[in-house]
Amino acid sequence: MAVPKRKTTPMKRGNRRSADALSNPTYIEDKESGELRRPHHIDLKSGTYRGRQVLEPKG
Repeated sequence: MAVPKRKTTPMKRGNRRSADALSNPTYIEDKESGELRRPHHIDLKSGTYRGRQVLEPKG
């Protein structure tokens, strides 16, 4: 039977358990296009970010 050689420290244990608290990513509705997008990300449908045209809009 496999037995750990050393005791797991509280820091290692806490870092491993911290992934349990991850939640689903949030989405917001874009003001101009009404599409759902991630906060602080470019709206790929219109190609805008914070009111400025950054990318060419997809057809």
